[in-house]
Amino acid sequence: METKSPKLDTLSGMLSDLINGAVEVLDISPHLYEIAVARYEEVGAWLADNGGINWRIYPQGSFLLGTVVRPDRPTGEYDIDSVCWLPLAKESISQEDLKGRVGDHLAAYRRWKIGQGHTDGPLRIESKRRCWQLVYTGFHLDVLPAIADVDYPPTGILLTDKDLVKWQHSNPRGYAKWFREQAKPRRALEAKGHPSVADVPAWPVRTTLQRIVQVLKWHKMIMFGDDPDNRPPSILVTTLAAHAYQDEVDLFTAMRQVLDGMPRFITQHDGTWWVPNPAHEEENFTDKWKEYPERREAFYRWFDEIRRLVDELAAMEGKGYRQVFARLIESFDRKAMHTSAERVAARIGESSGDLRLGRTGRLSPTATGPRTGGHTFYGQHPAPRG
Repeated sequence: METKSPKLDTLSGMLSDLINGAVEVLDISPHLYEIAVARYEEVGAWLADNGGINWRIYPQGSFLLGTVVRPDRPTGEYDIDSVCWLPLAKESISQEDLKGRVGDHLAAYRRWKIGQGHTDGPLRIESKRRCWQLVYTGFHLDVLPAIADVDYPPTGILLTDKDLVKWQHSNPRGYAKWFREQAKPRRALEAKGHPSVADVPAWPVRTTLQRIVQVLKWHKMIMFGDDPDNRPPSILVTTLAAHAYQDEVDLFTAMRQVLDGMPRFITQHDGTWWVPNPAHEEENFTDKWKEYPERREAFYRWFDEIRRLVDELAAMEGKGYRQVFARLIESFDRKAMHTSAERVAARIGESSGDLRLGRTGRLSPTATGPRTGGHTFYGQHPAPRG
């Protein structure tokens, strides 16, 4: 899954190639991807065949958007998110009954797998805030019960909330369409399989926007490795990045433009911070910031850190390859960066430890000294639009 490499004789080109190559390493392996998709399709087919007429199952989240990133810990799991849509009016069913109905069928599916002697079924099924989670080795499948939101046709949905009281608004299919338009994907996808189970898209080529989102998710995952509760939500980061993206092909240049533009899309309405779902204005991706101000503080702490890193890298024209590389591994996974550097070195026929980006912009084999220079944090943020 490679994007086209930029020229390596410029700082931006070298950074683009190194970062892109590292994120490539962090993509889900084809083998695990195939297993996860196969489990999703099997669970979806079971629900479609046994749940009721016109039930629909479709993916959402990073598998749908093509922005999956490997978990930051060896014990971490990939997650594949899906929606189980029932053709019911909200007046005809309670949230509790909706979640219970889907959960009963998932439990029946697991019993069937065990009864048939299959060892590839879910290890367990857990009830989460809005969904049911099927836990497998290496990944988990989240199934989100939903019904139609008649006020937002054709793809708006209503979800259960954690207290099973107030219906929540969403539109994952509408969001995915918006994201694809922002990302300008390079190929159409073919439909196949069960008629009631929508395919998980395959992304043989990542667009620049997809790579940017993966880099941002990777960085925040590492930064908040010990504080997952305050880790900025991926949907928030993805939305802001997609809004700010300007169709720049060079990955590093595009990252700088995106980070410059992201704060402009955070607004305030009547004292509430607001980043709406572009496909459903009533879904707010910063709805918890007022109740939990520490989450807003965590977002800007992360944002300052990634913007500072990118600005420092941009100022390293004429610095040695080792210095540039050392700065990258301060903030990113060392193993992934080393793998990427070896690939770059192999392509240009040099040892990765001896590459240097000269002041003329050309890469040449030269020894380099230690990295110098301090860190500057961004303390001020643009005033929100309201």
